[in-house]
Amino acid sequence: MLLKKNIPIRYVFGKIKYEILFVTIYGLTIEVIYQNFHITNISIPMTVPTVLGTIISLLLAFRSNQAYDRWWEARIIWGAIVNDSRTLARQVLFLMDDPYQPENIEAFKHRFINRQIAWCYALGHGLRKDDPMPAVQNFISKDESDDLDGYDNKHVGLMQLHARDLNNALKQGWVNPYQQIQIDSTITRLCDAMGKCERIKNTVFPATYSLYIHIALHFFIILLPFGLVDLFGFLMVPVLIVLTACFFLIEKMAIHLQDPFENKPTDTPVLSISRNIERDLKQMMHDKQVPLAYAPERFYIL
Repeated sequence: MLLKKNIPIRYVFGKIKYEILFVTIYGLTIEVIYQNFHITNISIPMTVPTVLGTIISLLLAFRSNQAYDRWWEARIIWGAIVNDSRTLARQVLFLMDDPYQPENIEAFKHRFINRQIAWCYALGHGLRKDDPMPAVQNFISKDESDDLDGYDNKHVGLMQLHARDLNNALKQGWVNPYQQIQIDSTITRLCDAMGKCERIKNTVFPATYSLYIHIALHFFIILLPFGLVDLFGFLMVPVLIVLTACFFLIEKMAIHLQDPFENKPTDTPVLSISRNIERDLKQMMHDKQVPLAYAPERFYIL
C-alpha cells in the first residue's frame, strides 16, 4: 500500500530502469551508425512507427481500463465488507438478548464479533496466499482454531462457525426466527463478497493478450529510432527515451493493477481495511482501551 499521494520520480522510473537503459544504448548505437558511418539508408518514413504506435496506444488503453476495473471492483467489494461487518456487529449486539443468562450472552457476542474480525484478516491473508493463522489466533479460541484445521480456506471455516453459533442462538432463544433471518442475510452478503474476491484472484488476465501487446511494443521501439533519426539528429536519443518511457509506464501500470491481491504497493490495502474493521468493532463492544491486536499491513513509504 502506498502512503504518499505524490510519488517520487525515482520510484516511477525505478520500475522501468532496465528498459530505459536498453533503449538508451540501442538509440545511441543507431545514432552513431547514422552520423559516423553515413549510412543514411537505414532511416524509414515516420509514418510506419506512427501507425504502429497508434495501434499499441489503443491496445494499452483497453488493457489499462480492464486492469483498473479489476482493481476498483476489489476496492468496492472491501468497502461492502466494512459496511457488512459493522452491520453484523450491530445486529449481534442489539438483537441478541437473554435476561436469564447475561454473562453467557455477553461472552457469546464478544466471541462472535471477534470471529468476524478474524474472518476479515483471514480473507485478506488468504487472497495474498499467506498463512492467516498468526493473525486469526489473536481473536478466536483454541477450540475454534482446532475446528479450522480441516479447512484449506480459513475464512470459509470461520463462516461455518458463524452459521453454527447463529443456529445455536436460535435454539437457545437468544434470537427469534425473524432476527435470525436478518443476521443470516448479513452473513450471506459477506459470503458473496468472499466469493467475488476469490473470483478476481483466480481469474488470470489473458496471458496471450499481454504477450502480444508486449511483443508489439518492443517491435515499435525497435522501429522508432529509424523514423526519428532523420528528424531529430542528435536529439533523437532523448526523444526516444521520453516516448518509450511513456509506453513502458502505461504497460507497467496495467500489470500492477490487474492483480489487486498480490501484496504489491498498488494493491487494494485489504489488511489495513481489516485493521480499521477491528478498531470499529472493538469500539462497538466498548473495548476502546484495548490496543489493536494485529498491525499487519506492509506500507510502502516513498
